[in-house]
Amino acid sequence: MDKPTRGYWCECWTESLGETAEKPAFRSSFDAYSAPQADRWVAVALRTISPALDSDASDEAWAWLHDGRSETRRALLRQEPCTVTITHASTRITWTIRPVTFLPFAHRQGIELPACAHDFKPHATAPRHATD
Repeated sequence: MDKPTRGYWCECWTESLGETAEKPAFRSSFDAYSAPQADRWVAVALRTISPALDSDASDEAWAWLHDGRSETRRALLRQEPCTVTITHASTRITWTIRPVTFLPFAHRQGIELPACAHDFKPHATAPRHATD
């Protein structure tokens, strides 16, 4: 990839809804280069986890797979962001798909981050001193 390319940035997040609710936790990401590839990423995830879901969450997953998926695909083709959410017990699982432009230096192969990501070294901040 030597020029900017249109695609979709996909993420999966989980969030505890219980009494000890925590901040949403990032679980995975995927860079898709077509609407079908983006919604397929969510579909594969839902099919994979559906046997372990409670009956309500499984129903939500299969409803999206059978009815909501085509709506999601149409929205993506219109370059609109999409969200797919299911709730299993006290955990909300959310997949987001956003239209993006991938820049050449941001490309990665498979699950590996681009080489430049490993070159990043956070700068230590200088301690602040009180002034008299």
